[in-house]
Amino acid sequence: MSISSQDVESAIPKLQVLSEDQRNKIFSATLEVMERTGLRIHHSEILSMLKDAGSHVENGVAHITAQLVERCLSTAPKSFQIYTRDGEPAMRLGEDISYFGAGVGAPFILDSFDGKRRLFTKRDVEQGALVQDALPNIDFVMAMGEISDVPDPFLANIHQFQAMLFNTSKPINFMSTSLQDTSDIIEMAAVVAGSEDNLREKPFIIMFGVGPTPPLTFVESKLERFLLCVDKGIPIVSLSAAASGGTAPVTLAGHIVCSLAEMLTAVVMSQLRVQGAPTIIGGMPLLMDMKTCIFSYGAPEFHLANAAISEIVRSLGIPSYGTAGISDSKILDEQAAIESISQTYSQVLSRTNLIHDVGFLESALIGSFDMLVMSDEIIGMVKRFCRGIRIDEEHLAIDVLHKVGPGGNFISEIHTLNHFRKEQWRPSLINRERYETWYKGGSTTLKDRVNERVKSILNTHKPRPIEDKKRVKILEIINRRSAAGKFSP
Repeated sequence: MSISSQDVESAIPKLQVLSEDQRNKIFSATLEVMERTGLRIHHSEILSMLKDAGSHVENGVAHITAQLVERCLSTAPKSFQIYTRDGEPAMRLGEDISYFGAGVGAPFILDSFDGKRRLFTKRDVEQGALVQDALPNIDFVMAMGEISDVPDPFLANIHQFQAMLFNTSKPINFMSTSLQDTSDIIEMAAVVAGSEDNLREKPFIIMFGVGPTPPLTFVESKLERFLLCVDKGIPIVSLSAAASGGTAPVTLAGHIVCSLAEMLTAVVMSQLRVQGAPTIIGGMPLLMDMKTCIFSYGAPEFHLANAAISEIVRSLGIPSYGTAGISDSKILDEQAAIESISQTYSQVLSRTNLIHDVGFLESALIGSFDMLVMSDEIIGMVKRFCRGIRIDEEHLAIDVLHKVGPGGNFISEIHTLNHFRKEQWRPSLINRERYETWYKGGSTTLKDRVNERVKSILNTHKPRPIEDKKRVKILEIINRRSAAGKFSP
């Protein structure tokens, strides 16, 4: 049997929730909602832009035509490159590759040293960025928590960004809550890049948190930040985080339609503003538990709807955004592991591009470095599974099977030496030793090993530094805002 180079292939596992006909039905329903129901846009300039492009606008509601949606989808980039802080290629969005990062906005942290739940501090954001920088399966960095200990709470966002900037060279997915914060953050990033033009050419930051306010509404403050990033060439994430039975229909299909209508409106606005503006969209179709009214991140319906949204977004040719590595559990336990694993498999098998919120507990109220480290191990395992099986003459191993023959062994074969490292995923925290070896080594649990890894990173990991003169300029931007007066946005 001979296999030519043209026959080389890989059996890649994938998850398909929807058929092509079902995707088309959901997309068609979404277009109907966008045109018939419309979306409320609290921004006069954007409403004028939509009107000029053929949308009917009445009482602040834009009724967006299917033709306009299709036109804007055709100009939105199908893929684009995100870089490291040092200008090196890091993530190619829009391809069948999943990249992972933490989340943002948790008010509490589960302290890795005393196990207590407390408010997030700036030091925690610095350490969180350091842990993310060290983990091999975390591709981009987010702040995880809301800083509680800055004198002026209006400056928390720029302190968050500076804390990340000084402690990682990986891409940063940042969030801000004011136009001035966004401008300052872009200025800080431009200092590192060398100029705004350099930052536009090789972006290492992505704006998060400029999506809709469900249902079917965009508020002015978010849109101002949205437009600034589009104008500056900063990639944006527009994420719909509607809650089933609350700010979206309780049925999964209706929830998806609502989310898609909001996300596609963001694509339309970005493309009308700057044709070719890099835009990432994703759903966060939260399940609101009708018993507690708490958003469940571990619910299977949440993962299912997320996977369906990723399928549709990918079919439209837009980079997709998703969620995994999160749990409703309050501590690092079996529930946290179960929920993190199930989410991670569903998101990677759906080929979601950017996957955030890794490391969150208690429905995103708690950030946990231990959860982050455990999920990093899970991500590595899932990525190996989703890489599939290589099928070609070398990997089918017909010749080596013939050479070794019945009753032989393959341990000393060069074929084994050449392939075992690539074929076999090796865990760093999951224990595969025999009982006696494990017992003599201290009989540690996974939770023990995770915690040891967190402490080791915090004690030993050193991120690539920023030049001193650039650090000074970045701190000057923060000082300039501080000098403007306390509690001034």
